[in-house]
Amino acid sequence: MDASAQPLARLRGVAFSTQALRRLTLLNAVMLVLIVATGATVRLTGSGLGCEHWPGCAPHHFEPKSFHSYIEFSNRVFAFFTILVTLATWLLARGHRRLAFLVFFGTLLQAPLGALTVHFGLNPWLVLSHFLLSVVVLTLGVVLALEVRGRERTQLPAWVPRLGVLVGLAGAVLIVSGTLATAAGPHPGSVVVRRLWSFQPSIYWHVRATAVFGIAFAILFVWLVRNRAPQVRGALVLLGLLLVQMVIGETQYRTHLPWWLVLVHVTMAVTVWAALTAFVFSLWRPRRMA
Repeated sequence: MDASAQPLARLRGVAFSTQALRRLTLLNAVMLVLIVATGATVRLTGSGLGCEHWPGCAPHHFEPKSFHSYIEFSNRVFAFFTILVTLATWLLARGHRRLAFLVFFGTLLQAPLGALTVHFGLNPWLVLSHFLLSVVVLTLGVVLALEVRGRERTQLPAWVPRLGVLVGLAGAVLIVSGTLATAAGPHPGSVVVRRLWSFQPSIYWHVRATAVFGIAFAILFVWLVRNRAPQVRGALVLLGLLLVQMVIGETQYRTHLPWWLVLVHVTMAVTVWAALTAFVFSLWRPRRMA
């Protein structure tokens, strides 16, 4: 064996307990949520060009020098540690390395995508793709964390997981339309960036996706409660997060979208998406029913 490959082989051979792996994959998912929050902070404070160079802030000095550069640089530092966690998860996630690699590769891909976003002056399509890639990676990270827990396949009526897929698809439309609404909104920050699309079409799709999501989720929730299915707990968590998100969304709309409340809204959106991913996954790979 090549001497350079020996340390990697030894790391992969380390006896890593199942409980420790579960905690690592949970940390992995949490960091994938937080990296979205730090990225949203960069955008909403107008700090996207706070560091005009990459990976350092400027060609002649690496460290930040101003308020906006500290925010942008902090996001890069947090992204670096997120990449390290996803790398460790890939190396140690025995039996799930293919999925763990996708999480790591998607997280690593954010670095050059971020560099391109800065290079092209915060092009809105690049900003949008930056966020949506984070959502995709978070989805994979949540699935990985649940797979490591070792769920068992059980039989449910065929329409239940299928309706769960409809709920998931409606949730995806909510995420995309909400992202477009934010991109079309009034928060370019101190750096003027081109707005993307327009606000009303985004809201149009957002409202209709909300209706589909609400009806489908209500049907599922009633069935799960009546049949005392173990997925009720996940449904209640998701419902609670949705109610909080609705209150935040209505409040930010009526208060003319203060940037800090938009940040809370974005962070809650990815948290809701993580809970939704776990809920839909539980319908396809549920625990054994009592």
